[in-house]
Amino acid sequence: MQKGNQNQSRLVSLRAALTRNGLDGFLIPLSDEYQSEFPPACSQRLAWLTGFDGSAGIAAVLIGRAAIFVDGRYTLQAREQVDPGLFEQFHSTKQPLTSWLNRHAAGKTIGYDPWLHTQATISRMQDAVSASKVRLIPVPRNPIDAVWYDRPSPPEEKVFIYHDKMAGRNSAEKREQIAQRVRKKFADAAVITSPESVSWLLNIRGSDLLHTPVPLCYVIIRADSKVTWFISPDRVSADIRDHLGTDVEVLAPATFIDAIKALGTEKTGVLVPDTSPAMVSELVKQSGGQVINGLDPCELPKACKNTAELAGIRAAHIRDGAALSSFLCWLSKSVLEGAVDELEAAEKLYKFRAKDKKFRGPSFDTISAAGSNGAIVHYRANKKTNKELTSSSLYLVDSGAQYMDGTTDVTRTVAIGVPTDEMRDRFTRVLKGHIAIATARFPAGTSGGALDSFARRSLWEIGLDFDHGTGHGVGCFLGVHEGPQRIAKRGGGVPLRAGMVISNEPGFYKEGSFGIRIENLEVVRDLKCKNSSNPQMLEFESLTLAPIDRSLVVISMLDGKELFWWEEYHKRVLEAVGPLVDGSTLVWLKKACLPLTIEAS
Repeated sequence: MQKGNQNQSRLVSLRAALTRNGLDGFLIPLSDEYQSEFPPACSQRLAWLTGFDGSAGIAAVLIGRAAIFVDGRYTLQAREQVDPGLFEQFHSTKQPLTSWLNRHAAGKTIGYDPWLHTQATISRMQDAVSASKVRLIPVPRNPIDAVWYDRPSPPEEKVFIYHDKMAGRNSAEKREQIAQRVRKKFADAAVITSPESVSWLLNIRGSDLLHTPVPLCYVIIRADSKVTWFISPDRVSADIRDHLGTDVEVLAPATFIDAIKALGTEKTGVLVPDTSPAMVSELVKQSGGQVINGLDPCELPKACKNTAELAGIRAAHIRDGAALSSFLCWLSKSVLEGAVDELEAAEKLYKFRAKDKKFRGPSFDTISAAGSNGAIVHYRANKKTNKELTSSSLYLVDSGAQYMDGTTDVTRTVAIGVPTDEMRDRFTRVLKGHIAIATARFPAGTSGGALDSFARRSLWEIGLDFDHGTGHGVGCFLGVHEGPQRIAKRGGGVPLRAGMVISNEPGFYKEGSFGIRIENLEVVRDLKCKNSSNPQMLEFESLTLAPIDRSLVVISMLDGKELFWWEEYHKRVLEAVGPLVDGSTLVWLKKACLPLTIEAS
């Protein structure tokens, strides 16, 4: 069956299920029961129904019409993947789902799966559609699951230990820290539904998700630091039980609902993080417990990396820089010798990284984008879209790796042949924004939102911008996208703190022509500022160590401080990465790392 016909058949089956259940419509988010960014195959309901497989989106299906909503990173991808005859397509910020529901679902009853949405999200949506008398109601069984007959089985991979030496602290210490945070919220227990948080808390990792090394599971942590871990006991070895000790009880996932109800029966105050499924709060309330809303108590401690974690992250970035430099050297020669396409380039980069003994796979699907494909912010090459890297074009490669000691995420944009003046101008403006973030100094208490305009100023000066955030948090051998820190126009997350790792990735995209992005990971660190009246100032240290394409830089557009940053950054790259690469790559690297004022022969 062709893809379009298949999606149409699935849509017909879903609508029949809605009619049987007395519903006028249904919401289909990307997320799973764990709010995963990259859900497993068994939870890819949005992709199954619409064909869209990006990492952010939601669809709404009514009996007579349907629509999908994606942010600026995915508008072009959705256009390519989703049949417009089946789903209207909208920018989620400019034309939000709630506006569409107000226009097309007034007075109707719209179902949602309470395991796939947070309570905060549902509350905001209900408020936004209440004037048009749209009713959002939870349904006990997801109607897609009732018609998805060949749905894959859930992953059940073995869990493994993340050793204390790499984590920097043992699990018992972390559990006591989180218990203290629970007590400060006057709660008796907290429900942790984020697998990244559970993995950090217990110093364990897994392979249930394609790019994020976690097992899918929940925990309940009591105010006395005792933990109940909801995961199949068959997945937990004797070594892991010894690693965790007797204060961690392992129970089957099927017991989770009863355990939540029991908390309510005990009349306990239960801290339910804002990122938890709406069903968790509902279960606590139904059984008589008190819901205490707040942040995931693990989120902030997890985000502020300790000395051991940062040592591992720095080491991982040096090795990753060597792999990327080897790739860029190979690319510079290969495009001159003959045809290179997106898929070949991505595979070659993978092989360079895979030589590392600590490599555990990509941290996300590599964006290997030639020419006009670079304008698709989260493009993913396939046999149908695969392009050759042709002369007088740009090649954008956004990639990352999961190493046992750290997670990387880096983007480089490379000129293939001689770039146009427009390409060089836009690249230099993006570079200026990147340097502005990298060199920012700011007082403690500053959020990323206060810094976001630094990255956009040079583009704004000529009426241009980019439609995505400037930076996201990154975990330590965990999720490549991690909260609560971020750099973005629409909210900057929590105040930045020393130890947080965050991306610095301004860009520019000309639809149908080219895309530009320059991305390094940065770590927030304390700044000793003698003349400041502020007791604590912060700055960034660039973790990513790989050369930036000098042929795309218009030197006259950079001021003295920007030229100095370029020179100092590339000195660090050469000093750190040089000893790890072979002779031909080292020759290439030395030229790539020269000051801009010196001609590279």
